[in-house]
Amino acid sequence: MNNFDQQIAYYTYLFKKHARKNGKKILIGLFALILALTSIRTVGPEEEGVVLNLGQYSRTVNPGLNFIAPFGIEKMYKIPVQRQLKHEFGFRTQDLNNRSLYSEDDFSIESSMLSGDLNMADVEWVVQYRIENSFQYLFRVKDPERSLRDMAESAMRKSVGDRTVNEVLTVGRQEVATNMETLLQKLCDEYENGIRIDQVVLQDVNPPALVKPSFNGVNQAQQERETLINKAESEYNSVIPRARGEAKETIQKAEAYALNRVNGAAGDAARFEALYTEYLKAQDVTKKRIYLETMERILPKIGNKIIVDEKGNNILPLLNLGLKKTAAAE
Repeated sequence: MNNFDQQIAYYTYLFKKHARKNGKKILIGLFALILALTSIRTVGPEEEGVVLNLGQYSRTVNPGLNFIAPFGIEKMYKIPVQRQLKHEFGFRTQDLNNRSLYSEDDFSIESSMLSGDLNMADVEWVVQYRIENSFQYLFRVKDPERSLRDMAESAMRKSVGDRTVNEVLTVGRQEVATNMETLLQKLCDEYENGIRIDQVVLQDVNPPALVKPSFNGVNQAQQERETLINKAESEYNSVIPRARGEAKETIQKAEAYALNRVNGAAGDAARFEALYTEYLKAQDVTKKRIYLETMERILPKIGNKIIVDEKGNNILPLLNLGLKKTAAAE
């Protein structure tokens, strides 16, 4: 027998010797260790512990150190009820050294959607949710996570299918997300899976890769059209009010002119009637007065004046002395 075999035999002898002396202590220690391992459970601050006794629901425990029946009589499931969870559709993120990277796998089977006008759209979205009722989460649905993904995909397809592809890709994105969130929460309540939907976020919405260049061209044309329409409306809003103002001003001037002419004509008519009344009272005197007043208005406007008698024999020129004085002064 060599030295190695002798050492093995020696250590075997020592183990048997101590096992005979301390066998009970070792068994008690092993029993205590197994008891502790199978009965002591720690529930995290964001978790809730659901305890099952022989496969049936027993109780729900709060965060901290908790004790359950040992040796598999009771079993605990830890549910993260205070943590916000999420499901990604159409893409996956990978956390590598605290850096989020997108997976290069193809998830088009999730993201390909048919719109209401029978066009395709590639929709990527995120469902953020919390486990509100741990009992319902564990026992109402066999696979709550899988069922949630199926319901989310179904709700998104319905929301997209109720709208045109232009609405989904442009102005209707927020409406799609809001409608899908409402519909998904309704499905969760109907199935009683204990899940509350916090938010639905449309990560990215694009046309299929094969038609994306054509779609971008159409979008650019629509944007140019909107620009031209806005420019035309701006010019319209600038020109039309000014033209309306000028037209209103012209109308007001015409109305003022017409009113002035009417008032003037009315005044002339009133004056003529008054004069005619006086004429009827004293025709000769009135004729003479009208003649003198008329000559008083006309004669100052005539330059050189020549007065003749009735027979035209005697001519008396009247010099415009005032005009000569003015010329001399100049």
